[in-house]
Amino acid sequence: MSTTETNREIVRRFWATLYERDFEGCGAFFAADGVYTDVPAGPVGATGPTEIAARLRLGLEPITGYEHHLRHIAADGDVVMTEHVEEWTWPTGEHVALPFVSVMELRDGKIVRWWDYWNYPTLMAVAPQWWLEHIAQGYR
Repeated sequence: MSTTETNREIVRRFWATLYERDFEGCGAFFAADGVYTDVPAGPVGATGPTEIAARLRLGLEPITGYEHHLRHIAADGDVVMTEHVEEWTWPTGEHVALPFVSVMELRDGKIVRWWDYWNYPTLMAVAPQWWLEHIAQGYR
């Protein structure tokens, strides 16, 4: 397989692991210096497998429904871009279909940069206050 095909497959496996809610498994896809940034939430990202797993757990563990609708994956060498929609349902009944574009850069089979682009107002319009307070506590 070419580097492009290999990296596309790594990202496909990453998404499968994330939607199984295996947060430590997701962290294992990252290099020690790998960074995950939710672009609309601010410039500070999580760095390294342990921090990335903790950040994912913070936001996603409390939701009860978590579905992934993959639209496209485009890859060129060490860059893989994904267009997808995540459906989140909180235990208190709120629901959102949140479109994403995710850009990942890989090095030696590990993710070194993951930037997620999504619409902040779409999420804030439906996210329950208790969840916002929960994520404001942070993962560190």
